[in-house]
Amino acid sequence: MSKTTVRDVDMESEPSPSPQRSGAAPRTEGASRAFALLMVITGAAGVLAAWVITLDKFKLLEAKVKGETFVPGCSLNPVVSCGSVMESDQAAVFGFPNPMLGLVTYGIVVCVGMSLLARARFPRWYWLTFNAGTLFGVAFCTWLMYQSLYRINALCLWCCLAWVATIVMFWYVTSFNVRQGFLPAPGWLKSFFDEFTWVLPVLHTGIIGMLVLTRWWDFWTG
Repeated sequence: MSKTTVRDVDMESEPSPSPQRSGAAPRTEGASRAFALLMVITGAAGVLAAWVITLDKFKLLEAKVKGETFVPGCSLNPVVSCGSVMESDQAAVFGFPNPMLGLVTYGIVVCVGMSLLARARFPRWYWLTFNAGTLFGVAFCTWLMYQSLYRINALCLWCCLAWVATIVMFWYVTSFNVRQGFLPAPGWLKSFFDEFTWVLPVLHTGIIGMLVLTRWWDFWTG
């Protein structure tokens, strides 16, 4: 009896070239079309979120100069209040608005995805640098989530979109590096990533959703 196996979207990479002689260029790896598209989509989602927040931030500053009040379109109620998040100190932790950093970093992710779609192949150091960038992104987003839930006491929907996009790209890039042997890992972990990479971003996002739900339980159910 034949047996079929469901593979995750980033399971297959581009075929490797024929073995090279010793002393030749270091090993390079491409990625599957599905993986490349995932990078383009998540990067584009991050760019969109950062772009909208940046525009609203400018409008908010212009309104202050004119002595007027500007309410962002995503400020729907006391909890989902983008304006409260934009005016917080945490919204400019590096001395400039956070979304300006997002415009650059998410744009890089889109460029990487487009390069992979064009069959580009990158060496180990490139993939590990990309992974380190997504790790920084998910760590920064985690800090922002904590600040949003327990310090600012408000949510920004566009920020939430950027959080989810960052979580997805981090886990899939990590999965790729583990399966390609760029990150050392035991065999069982490689097998897990072969089949169930999707479980990790779903679980990660689900935990955040539960934290949001319980943080304002009285508001959601009132």
